[in-house]
Amino acid sequence: MIKTIATTPYDDQKMGTAGLRRKSKVVMQPNYVENFMQSIFNTIGDLHGKTFVVGGDGRYYNDIAIQKIIKMAAANGVAKLIVGQNGFISTPAGSNVILKNHANGGFILSASHNPGGPNGDFGIKYSNESGGQIPSQISDKIYQNTKMITEYKICDIPDIDLSELGVQNICGMTVEVIDPVKDYVEMMQQIFDFSALKKLFAAGFTMRFDAMNAVTGPYAVRIFEEILGAPKGTVVHASPLPDFGGLHPDPNLVYAKELVDFMNSDKAADFGAANDGDGDRNMILGRHFFVTPSDSLAIITDNFQLIPAYKNGIYGVAKSAATSTAVSRVARAHDIGYYEVPTGWKYFVNLMDSKRITFCGEESFGTGSSHIREKDGIWAVLFWLSIIAATGKSVEQITREHWAKYGRSYYMRFDFEGLDTGVADKLMSDLENKLPSLNGKNINGFQISSAAPFIYNDPVDGSSTKNGLIISFADGSRIVYRLSGTGSSGATLRVYLERYSKTDLDNEPLKMLEEILKIAMDAAEIPERTGKHQADVIT
Repeated sequence: MIKTIATTPYDDQKMGTAGLRRKSKVVMQPNYVENFMQSIFNTIGDLHGKTFVVGGDGRYYNDIAIQKIIKMAAANGVAKLIVGQNGFISTPAGSNVILKNHANGGFILSASHNPGGPNGDFGIKYSNESGGQIPSQISDKIYQNTKMITEYKICDIPDIDLSELGVQNICGMTVEVIDPVKDYVEMMQQIFDFSALKKLFAAGFTMRFDAMNAVTGPYAVRIFEEILGAPKGTVVHASPLPDFGGLHPDPNLVYAKELVDFMNSDKAADFGAANDGDGDRNMILGRHFFVTPSDSLAIITDNFQLIPAYKNGIYGVAKSAATSTAVSRVARAHDIGYYEVPTGWKYFVNLMDSKRITFCGEESFGTGSSHIREKDGIWAVLFWLSIIAATGKSVEQITREHWAKYGRSYYMRFDFEGLDTGVADKLMSDLENKLPSLNGKNINGFQISSAAPFIYNDPVDGSSTKNGLIISFADGSRIVYRLSGTGSSGATLRVYLERYSKTDLDNEPLKMLEEILKIAMDAAEIPERTGKHQADVIT
């Protein structure tokens, strides 16, 4: 039943910060998935006795690719696969299943927050035994293998039924189909006080959770409606669809417009939240009020003692370099460890494993803790609900009191999308060469205190990583430039702006950042080099 199939390499299978992401039609090319998976198996080496987790966010082509992976795993000697029922499993739930079962890794089929469908995007995330992203040195080896591959192994058998829970055997490999929600719910019940949250909803508290027709719909219905007692219909867009029902499953002010409009209307609920395609990102809203991911991380860190799992203390907190410095002030106040890392969740994993941090987050709506090795959207939502239940305060009250205590980082991200890769690379290279000349300059009243590439020296493994360029000002304001690694085509230049104030706490972010935005555009010569005079997406 095991066949060895001749193949030829593709030259575009280099993984980004969170796996391989390409257009669906690219992945659907003959042997594309097979080449990539065989390259992973070749890089791992001896697979006998090993166990892996498999599932996805239900996007277009998930079902076909999962069957390929199952048959290839069996042909390559894998002992066991743990597969989500009907092929579904969220990224955070998958990380938990890996850790709980002491699996050797997992394959989550998702392009995260990117659109789905035949004209959308597709992705494969490969996690190691930590339940988190693999190190760069491993992904580099996989890429080298993809460029040399000549054959792959696969079991020549019919597709297997993933609709029923239970165990079956194919080609000598055990396949266990599990409820992808059950273990995750049990983990959340061990972290949070569900009885307090039930009382919150029983008292009339209202919520709207937008699952964006993505994988966390069933998780959210089970937790918020069935267990915590929120009224039926609290979770909207709850059924995962291959094209996400035409939605762009990225929980931000642009793509979650329906939820944002509802929370800004007269019918708004007390609390609003959304998750992305694979469930690792989150957005938090109050009535007529938006909480930035940077503020959310800071507020979560400041309130850790309200959560049963963390009441005895946390090790520390880390943020990506692009994320605002808001959480750094909280870390100082609590005298806990604080780290700034490159973009990419894998950089947090060493810090978690070495017990340097408990919480971490990045500006792109990702927040998490060491309960798993991925960011976790529903975890963040439950944390916010727990703060509300414990304090009796609204989202806006909690956030404004935080600003009064620590000051406010006005912060926004400006994305310039669909750039020619060569143009984007040269823009960054030329800007890096220009940075030394900016040190000490005063531009429109903003004194530059430093201008340099961001370089991270990992305190655990000693590795060094350069990731983005940072211009810092004497008043605590910053500009961060980086190229995104999460797109499926072209390049996206992301420009992050931050302006810190201890006294001006109630202004419009765009107005506060107007002058710094002009400095950022001029310094990088964005209009001249890209033809874009404004960002495509502002969050």
